[in-house]
Amino acid sequence: MNHPQYDYAIIGAGAAGLQLTLKMIQDDFFSEKRILILDKDDKVANDRTWCFWEKGETIWDQLATHTWSFGQFINQEKTIDFELTPYRYKMVRSANFYAYAKAIIAKAENVDWVKDSVGHIEEQSIIGTKNSYSANHVFDSRIPESFLEKQTKYHSLIQHFKGWFIQSESTCFNPDSFVMMDYRLKWKDSTSFTYVLPISETEALVEFTLFNNHLLPDDEYDEYLKKYIDQHLQLKTFQIKEVEQGQIPMSDYPFYKHHSKNITKIGTAGGWVRPSSGYSFKNADRYSSMMIENIKSGNRPEKGIATSRFRGYDSIFLNVLSKRNDLGEDIFTRLYTKPNIQSVFRFLDEESNISEDLRVMFSLNRPQFWKAFLSTFWR
Repeated sequence: MNHPQYDYAIIGAGAAGLQLTLKMIQDDFFSEKRILILDKDDKVANDRTWCFWEKGETIWDQLATHTWSFGQFINQEKTIDFELTPYRYKMVRSANFYAYAKAIIAKAENVDWVKDSVGHIEEQSIIGTKNSYSANHVFDSRIPESFLEKQTKYHSLIQHFKGWFIQSESTCFNPDSFVMMDYRLKWKDSTSFTYVLPISETEALVEFTLFNNHLLPDDEYDEYLKKYIDQHLQLKTFQIKEVEQGQIPMSDYPFYKHHSKNITKIGTAGGWVRPSSGYSFKNADRYSSMMIENIKSGNRPEKGIATSRFRGYDSIFLNVLSKRNDLGEDIFTRLYTKPNIQSVFRFLDEESNISEDLRVMFSLNRPQFWKAFLSTFWR
C-alpha cells in the first residue's frame, strides 16, 4: 500500500504542534515542503487557557481575552502588589488560538490537516487508526509511555487544578490586576493556592491549584472554590459560566532521551513545560523558532532546547517540594517578594545570567535548597 508521503509530520495540534506549523508556513525555506498535521480532535473548543508574560505587543495580543499590568501575591500575613512593566500578563483561550491557527493553515497549500489518532511510529512510518503515513521527519507530542510509568529516580509533581469562570451580579473585581497566588486557603499542609484572573469588574476565572501528587475528588475542588469565593471574594450570588480542569506534569524526567534521527518530541513530551512553574505557551513559541533555525542550519531540530542549566534549577525546586510539599507557601513568598518580579520573569523565561540566577537562588535561602543544589550539581 502506498502511504501519503510528507517532508514533515506533526502529531498533535496543541500549542506546540500548531506554533511549529505556523513558524514553518511563515518561512520560505518550507514553502516547497509537504507538511502533515495529525490530531484526533477538531480543535474548536475552549479546552484550556494559556497564560504567560511578555514584553510589548506581539501577535498574541490580538487573541488575548485580557491582559494585566499589575498583580498580587497573597499569603497568610500580607498582600504584596507588584507592577509588571515592561511585562504584561496575558490570557489566551484555546478556541481563539485554534481558530487563528486553522485560518492561516487553511490557506497554506503545502499543509494537510488530517483528523486521525496515531497508534505508533516506526521511524518514518506513522500508523493511524484510519490510515498510515510516511514522513521524512516526525514531530511527536505524545508523552512517552516510560514517563507515565511510576518513576523513582526522578523528581515529579502534578500541577492539578479546577477553575470556574464566574459572573457576579455586582462589581467586585479589579480588571487591571490579577492574583498570581493566594495562600489563605490551602488543602491540608500542601503547596496549594487560588489563582484569580479578573476579565471585567463582574467576571473572573477563579482557579484552585495544587502542586503535589495527590489528585482530589472532583467535588473537593468545588468545595475549595466555593469557600474561596464566599470567604475571600465575599460573593454570595454568582453564575458559573464555564468550568476548566486539568493536570500539568512538573518533572525533571529526561524527555530529551526520546529524540531520534527522524523523530523529535515536542510540547510536554519534549520537555517544553517549565518544570518549576508549569508554564509552556511561551516556550512553544520560542522553541518552535529555535527548531526552525536548527533545521535551516542542518542541525537536529532539538539542538539546545530544554537542556540548559535552568533544568538543573528546576530539578532542585522539584527535589525540595517533592520531599517537603509544606514549604510551598514559604518558597513562593520568597521568590515573588525578595527579587523584583521582572527578575523572576527573566529567570523563568531562561533569559537571566548567572549573577541574576544566584540572586534568585539566594532569595530561596533554606537548607533544603542548598542540600538539593549540592546533590544536583555535584553528584
